[in-house]
Amino acid sequence: MTNVLQHTFPEVAETQPLSCTFEVNERIWPPVPGEYFTFIENSCSVAVSTLGSVELAHVLADMHPRGLCIAGKTETENIGIDKVIKNTITNPAIRFLVVAGDDPKGHYSGQTLLALSNHGVDASMRVIGSPGQRPVLRNVTREEVDAFRKQVQVIDMVGCEDVERIVERVEGLSLTPKPPYEESAENKPTSAAVVPTRISSAPVIRAYEPKRTEMDKAGYFVIIPQPEKEIITVEHYAHDNTLLHAIEGTNARDIYWTIIEGGRVSQLSHAAYLGKELGRAEFSIRSGPPYVQDGT
Repeated sequence: MTNVLQHTFPEVAETQPLSCTFEVNERIWPPVPGEYFTFIENSCSVAVSTLGSVELAHVLADMHPRGLCIAGKTETENIGIDKVIKNTITNPAIRFLVVAGDDPKGHYSGQTLLALSNHGVDASMRVIGSPGQRPVLRNVTREEVDAFRKQVQVIDMVGCEDVERIVERVEGLSLTPKPPYEESAENKPTSAAVVPTRISSAPVIRAYEPKRTEMDKAGYFVIIPQPEKEIITVEHYAHDNTLLHAIEGTNARDIYWTIIEGGRVSQLSHAAYLGKELGRAEFSIRSGPPYVQDGT
């Protein structure tokens, strides 16, 4: 899909960042947003990555075992691990990371976390010994990686989805005496009051209302969900209201791919609008609420 967008809208290729960055908010914890469950308590010292087992994170959060500080998935061997590192080293109370659940094939984020803990990264920030396809950490510094490896002991439970076993391990680790982590001047951990590690971040751009909107010279679209047929029909009109095409499909992705690849939109804002509206139309077919197209 990225290639189609870049071909249709060359300005996208010109503005593509060299790395996949994400927003960091140092005023809250965890500073990097994601699908996490957090429990900020004085005694919490254990983080859990459930890798590709999304529901496992929900179950653990509902059970809230003693000592659990944060739980969530880690599905990729690069951006997912970047986030784990940043969210861990900004909470010095976390001394253990339990890696459990199904290890995503190809990505092997669990094996990559274990390799990171054991071997670190090479000069190109590639995790040494990782079996993942692209285990290159673009959004953390070497100093952040070093801080993570010194602060956290990674516990290997890769492949385990037995909630009771994981809860037992979390609660057992929470009883292990380890003070909050801090690097002293002599590069030794101390138990003094600590300040969370400052982390690198990409610039944050705040969204704003558009100053003006322009009509797409390629025409406009009328979106018609047909629940009885389980299809979405999209009528493509010229600005004189002449029907140019009718595109039919069963899901939003296939339809907007066809529209973009066929050169039937000429503005990024119009493509974004179509994606939003087609997603709403598909949800209407799947879940039943009536769809009314947004005209703005």
